[in-house]
Amino acid sequence: MAHLCKLAFACVGGYPEPRRAVARAMLSHGKGCAAMASFHLAVKTIGRSAGRSATAAAAYRAGVEIADERTGIVHDYTRKQGIEHREIVAPADAPDWARDRAALWNAAEQAETRKNSTVAREYEIALPAELSADARRDLVLGLAREISERHGVAVDVAIHAPGRQGDQRNHHAHLLTTTRRIGAEGLGEKTRELDQKTSGEVERWRGRFAEMQNAALERAQVAERVDHRSHQRRGIEQEATVHMGPGVAAMERRAERQAQREGRDYAPVTLVGQHNAGVIEQRGLRQYIERGTDWLRDVGQRVSERLHGFAATLSGAVDRDRREAAEAQRCEQLAAERTRLLAQERQQAHAREQVAERFRTIAARREAGTQGYGDHSSDWKDTPEALRKAVDAYNGANQQTKDLYIERIQREPPMARAVGQLVNQREMVLQRDQGLSR
Repeated sequence: MAHLCKLAFACVGGYPEPRRAVARAMLSHGKGCAAMASFHLAVKTIGRSAGRSATAAAAYRAGVEIADERTGIVHDYTRKQGIEHREIVAPADAPDWARDRAALWNAAEQAETRKNSTVAREYEIALPAELSADARRDLVLGLAREISERHGVAVDVAIHAPGRQGDQRNHHAHLLTTTRRIGAEGLGEKTRELDQKTSGEVERWRGRFAEMQNAALERAQVAERVDHRSHQRRGIEQEATVHMGPGVAAMERRAERQAQREGRDYAPVTLVGQHNAGVIEQRGLRQYIERGTDWLRDVGQRVSERLHGFAATLSGAVDRDRREAAEAQRCEQLAAERTRLLAQERQQAHAREQVAERFRTIAARREAGTQGYGDHSSDWKDTPEALRKAVDAYNGANQQTKDLYIERIQREPPMARAVGQLVNQREMVLQRDQGLSR
């Protein structure tokens, strides 16, 4: 799971220095910069349509063995390490077996009869590295109790320690919940309010967990705070960095050590590292422009206040006027460049979103069997082979993989360009065929 505590920009002495410090900042966790505590809460589903089961998910997250009574498969994850705490939270009137992990999740599986049923729901949350282990456990269990009380579900809590090779701040927890309410009679009706995006329940839990996390940080006398809102909702325009997994991070650390031994500057060697370096540099440039604009505005104000005194000395007035005009012109040019860069970023992001939406539309029509999208359709056969394979692979993936693929198109310019070219080729073929049919 990606740790979300990332640097906004590299700084030296309080001012951004993007080109010289970017690569170092990616691995140094922000030395010299003030960092904000991380926030992450994502709600996901465990569904049979993706080949998943509640028994396997629970066994893996808790690091235990569970035999699935429906399929006969034994899910043994007892050798899994890094499980700091496991506990089941259930409503007060739930039967005793609801607190037995194997019994609970076998009951959840047997309560569903459809082959594409959603059998469990997962809350994946990041925990503040600034808190103690006890404080993190109290925070997670507090959230679990509130979820159980509000929706009447059982919550299987598993708190995981950071991986040995990854980011050592990556404390996180998995809260696996039943999709049905549970009471004295056992499992009952579905929690449909969590299936509807319009209900706002997921966003409510994100806001509530941010409140709980900030309260825990305050009790621990930690200055950092979290905000569950996206950069867009907070009016912050910035491209996201990509999570560097253990393998990529190890490659970058080796490259950094090699550069130090050879007495040269370290530069990222992986595509992810290079992408992140570009994003951090761009953030630093934007910050540099903004601070430079503020500085020029202050200088302009001070120059304006001195104009009356300059007017008394006519001999130097012309030269000073020229300098002031040049400063004002540079200020305007810098402000114009900043506006242009921001507009360009918005335009490019919008274009990538359009490509992602066009691809998603084609995939949806293909999956629904719309006319012109079947295997024997000439329109589909004339579609570029690479696009056909991408669409079929996308439709065969689980929802999490689909979301990640769409995010890559929206986030990565090379990916968006490649997919956009394929979609444009398909549209040109369709237009040509329509012209011939007339």
